[in-house]
Amino acid sequence: MGTIDLFDNVRSHTPDHTPELTRRSRAHPASSLIGEIVANSPCYQPVNLVSEPASFYGTSPNIVTTVGEINCWTMTKDQEACTVPGDEVAEKQVENSSSATVKLTKRAAITQIITAVVANITIISSGMGIGFPSIALMELTNSTTSVVLSESDASWFASITSILCPVGGLLSGYMLDKIGRKKSLYCINVISIISWVIMSLASRTDGALLFIQLMVARIIIGVAIGLSSTPASIYAAEVAHPSLRGRLTLLTACFTGVGMLMVYSLGYMFKDDWRYVCTICGVFTVVALLSVIPLPESPSWLVGKKRMAEAERHLKVVRGIKEDNHPEIRAELKALEESVARFRQADTKKTSKIVQLKKPEVHKPLIIMCTFFLFQQFSGIFVIIVYAASFSVEAGVAIDPFLSAVLVGFTRVVTTILMAFISDRFGRRPPALFSGFGMACCMFGLAACNILRISDTEYHWLPTALLVAFIFTATLGFLTLPFSMNAEVYPSKVRGFASGLTIFFGYTMSFIILKVYPTLVSSIGNENVFLFFGMVSLAGIGFVYFFLPETKGRTLQDIEEYFRGGTVSTADLVKQDTKA
Repeated sequence: MGTIDLFDNVRSHTPDHTPELTRRSRAHPASSLIGEIVANSPCYQPVNLVSEPASFYGTSPNIVTTVGEINCWTMTKDQEACTVPGDEVAEKQVENSSSATVKLTKRAAITQIITAVVANITIISSGMGIGFPSIALMELTNSTTSVVLSESDASWFASITSILCPVGGLLSGYMLDKIGRKKSLYCINVISIISWVIMSLASRTDGALLFIQLMVARIIIGVAIGLSSTPASIYAAEVAHPSLRGRLTLLTACFTGVGMLMVYSLGYMFKDDWRYVCTICGVFTVVALLSVIPLPESPSWLVGKKRMAEAERHLKVVRGIKEDNHPEIRAELKALEESVARFRQADTKKTSKIVQLKKPEVHKPLIIMCTFFLFQQFSGIFVIIVYAASFSVEAGVAIDPFLSAVLVGFTRVVTTILMAFISDRFGRRPPALFSGFGMACCMFGLAACNILRISDTEYHWLPTALLVAFIFTATLGFLTLPFSMNAEVYPSKVRGFASGLTIFFGYTMSFIILKVYPTLVSSIGNENVFLFFGMVSLAGIGFVYFFLPETKGRTLQDIEEYFRGGTVSTADLVKQDTKA
């Protein structure tokens, strides 16, 4: 199948050039996986860098987009996407009659795959940072150890990154613009190493000092997780040939999940001392830092900085071409240079974002998406991710709690891959409805198991099965869909601003539930907390059924017109598009 650039589907917003979308937009499987980056962590913060375009050179027409966005990929014609974040300036079409991309050779493909994989190794450390509280809290709250964190201190340790990650996300865009993609990867690794070193050397005798050290380290790793939200995916998109770009930009999501699975596994192997885990994570991050050294810089960024000689040299590397003055390399560089020039000449005048929020096509989806994130957070999904090991004990899981955490991580990785294809086939609403129903059943089941003390019977395996089933069903909908839909429902002029506002709200809710969860357990009991999560999941089904629109198979104009109250009816948009 041929490939098209994602932004082929985006209409130009220049006053005198507003062509209709020529194809129906469909959700690419990548949308769920890209959303999973943040489902793993509160790190995504859209940033529009008008001063620094990332030219996604590929099939005609060439499109310029800003670098601070995550959801940029190329897909087959059968999998066109409408998840295109960014402002109107970020969606200008730069017309070019023919493709300037060098033909993909085996040598070039291998080079691009290796560079993308190496760049994304950095993301594994972020995934480790996200899952680390799960394996550390068991020892930190164990009364038999020499130093014990109080319930309040433990909740701060688990939740503080939810507030810091969006800060790192904002800084990420600025960093990408100023120092480039490669140096950004350096910085992320260095910051992560500092965090792991602090925790590996944390006090073993002074509880107050230990808490301070842990909080400083978690604040640092929170910023690092936020910083890592975009550089690797953007780097992969900019160095990859169009036929590889879609698959390579998925690596960021996959490697985040792998990082969490790795830290869960390390916790299982070194359950007696989490400091060993920190040391291993730190050593791994040093390896990730060193692996970045041979990577070429993004040619697109170099062109934006007018460093043409370097851009040509690095472009030759990723395109697998050795000879100088290669005509295809020159043509691609020229196309990149022209794209940058036209982008900078574009009209960047914008209407106040606050004024835009008053429009129904903005505030209606904003309310819907914030509500979706509210149900996501208060249904207990992130509680299990962050408190996986201790939650397993509270749920009455019969197996080793650290092994249970490994099962949670493994289930999430596998289901995330599966979700990509399910979302593409069935849309948004059916998986979300199934997800809410499955989550509610699992939580009610866990509550019943606690009340009936099922772990002491021959059915002791049931809590384990329910926990795995909860993660499976959550990943099919409530965990991933809020993130993937967040880029679909807003008008292009405010998409970056509105989606960022939604993410900020979502992770404020994440901080709240992670902070109060231990208090809830101690005050009302495990079974009542599980019942609460189940009731929230059940209420979420009603929300999805009555309010969540179906965006699969709908153009961005359809969605915007629906919220504006125009010609696209509620029934047309909400019902599943069986023809898509």
